Amino acid sequence: MIESEIFGHEKGAFTGALERRAGCFELAEEGTIFLDEIGEMPIGTQAKLLRVLEDRKLRRLGSKVETTVDVRVLAATNKPPEEAVAKGQLRNDLYYRLNVFNIDMPPLRDHKEDLPELTQALLDAMNEKHGRKTATVSDAVMSMFQAFDWPGNVRELRNLLERAVIVCEGSVIEPKHLPPGFGHATPRGPVSEGNAVRVGVGTTVEEAERLLILKTLESTHNNKTRAADILGISLKTLHNKLKEYGGASVGAAADSSG
Repeated sequence: MIESEIFGHEKGAFTGALERRAGCFELAEEGTIFLDEIGEMPIGTQAKLLRVLEDRKLRRLGSKVETTVDVRVLAATNKPPEEAVAKGQLRNDLYYRLNVFNIDMPPLRDHKEDLPELTQALLDAMNEKHGRKTATVSDAVMSMFQAFDWPGNVRELRNLLERAVIVCEGSVIEPKHLPPGFGHATPRGPVSEGNAVRVGVGTTVEEAERLLILKTLESTHNNKTRAADILGISLKTLHNKLKEYGGASVGAAADSSG
């Protein structure tokens, strides 16, 4: 399905393909296509993408005819691309083909000096969206913003401000308008004794990993985005791990450790 979305398909190319459909590359002709999370793309599709970038030609699924495309390509990943290449998640030849201009976008926690301007810009957008007249955030709220690590980056800030604009009846957002518990998540770094994960000799690496993930989720009150940030893994990896554990609950860590 992802190849159908990117490259298009002919009628009858697969079950449900009731008509010819142009893919993203054809729709972006003489324009720009943005490929987000390029490291999550299946390796086979990456090979086909590489050929399109090299030859500027693509073939819709189910077609024998090649179509020439003229498109500027932007690609992004939420992890260092060199790391994705080393893990076999991103083809090195595709990476080097895309890496003409490399722009490093630092996480929000590394450029908090931009928070006032970002906050105001997002407030203006939320006011227009919801028909509100919220002017600014209080000094107390901005201090809380500056002290927070923002594991969800600007997206998390935008969602938080949208909620605050909706619940705020005045012109200034105060701490009471923020979600309950905001700013009180377990900080990144060594865990305290109360949150320690204890394993004994004979515990497998897989079991120790499971206990650590579940205990971290417990400490963040099942905030998966925050837990993934603390663990230093992607949110997708965390979800995959939880799928492996089946119906394991967050509280299971407390029963299995100590």
